[in-house]
Amino acid sequence: MTDPQIGLSMLFLFIFIIMLGFPIAFTLVAMGVGFGFYAYYVPGQEFFNNRIFTLLVQKTFEVTSSDVLTAVPLFLFMGYLVERANILDRLFHSLQISMKNVPGALAVATLVTCAMFATATGIVGAVVTLMGLLAFPAMLRAGYDVKLSAGVVCAGGCLGILIPPSILLIVYAATAGVSAVKLYAAAFIPGFMLASLYVIYVIVRAMINPALAPKLPKEQTDIPGTQVLWALLTSFLPLAILIISVLGAILFGLATPSEAAGIGALGSIVLAAAYRALNYEMLRESVYLTARATAMVCYLFIGSWTFSSVFALLGGQAVVEQFFLSLNLSPTQFLLLTQALIFLLGWPLEWTEIIIIFVPIFLPLLDDFHIDPIFFGILVALNTQTAFNTPPVAMAAFYLKGVAPPHVKLTDIFSGALPFVFMVFLTMALVYVFPGLALWLPDYLYTPR
Repeated sequence: MTDPQIGLSMLFLFIFIIMLGFPIAFTLVAMGVGFGFYAYYVPGQEFFNNRIFTLLVQKTFEVTSSDVLTAVPLFLFMGYLVERANILDRLFHSLQISMKNVPGALAVATLVTCAMFATATGIVGAVVTLMGLLAFPAMLRAGYDVKLSAGVVCAGGCLGILIPPSILLIVYAATAGVSAVKLYAAAFIPGFMLASLYVIYVIVRAMINPALAPKLPKEQTDIPGTQVLWALLTSFLPLAILIISVLGAILFGLATPSEAAGIGALGSIVLAAAYRALNYEMLRESVYLTARATAMVCYLFIGSWTFSSVFALLGGQAVVEQFFLSLNLSPTQFLLLTQALIFLLGWPLEWTEIIIIFVPIFLPLLDDFHIDPIFFGILVALNTQTAFNTPPVAMAAFYLKGVAPPHVKLTDIFSGALPFVFMVFLTMALVYVFPGLALWLPDYLYTPR
């Protein structure tokens, strides 16, 4: 076999092994070292003199000393603290009573709560699970349609993948070597546009068929305006200030993402203390979960960069590039093909594996097709949300099923989530047709004049 053939067999063997359920990070490291030993082998050398071991140490140092990736544990820590600060029930209640006259008020309040909470945490499983325990039963008790209620929780819980400060965008920035600040600016309009489409969809459906989302009883909505204002001031406003402080510091160049993440982590501690939820056990658990998730991301990076270096050395990357170029695709066709592949990869894989392992295969081709890597990253972030809500895997649906009442069927959750998946595709189409939706804000803020 030639070296390029060995490189391709390395890629296919990796896909086969992860389908068997082996840990992805350690599989990457093992295959990178194993095939790298062959790629760097010099006859007569001692075993540990092979340069693959030097490469592994170098990649480990690069990952653990990356300034960009410093933001990952800080944002995770901020998210875990906010999640445990008992703010979600306050936030949902205040939004519910303030939107009492809006059609589908509970569903709209759920989406707005999800958008804010997902922005503060960025952890899909946490948002879907907590909203499944809080908002989903409330909607069912109010007589809301099961499918609509399930779709609202699943779709809303995934918004943190795209809306800054998204951890996915930080990881993509480190993978693609682009500015995380520009990525955040690029995701701002598409992210809130998608959330707005969700809200509009719910309101329109509630207006067309009020039986899907009945109005709340008068005793739940007949609340004095001063009480509504106080509820918003004590729940919505503090979290909004925290989020705006973090995003504003990043977008207006007052702080790097890592510095802003540090501000956010400190702010989340203050917020938890203000709600009297800060204690040693909560802090210990948040630190543990942050360390565990950060270690997973770091090992994925170490394994991926080692694997991709060996893959390129063997000529596998060149074969992939030649294959795509030989298809004589237009930029539109290339984007459709790559997004279709990422959509399919989202069924068996988490977004971390897609961004760190498979997206780098496409990144070198972007120059050939004259595609902005920031624009491509926004499409990937949008696309990744569909994987959480699309059968047969649809992790958001399984998160919700785990906390839903027994009579709620998984097929109902799937059916409810699919209309929101179509809205993600609509947003992707709008972003492609009107690239300014993603590129105008970073160009306006960061292009010298």
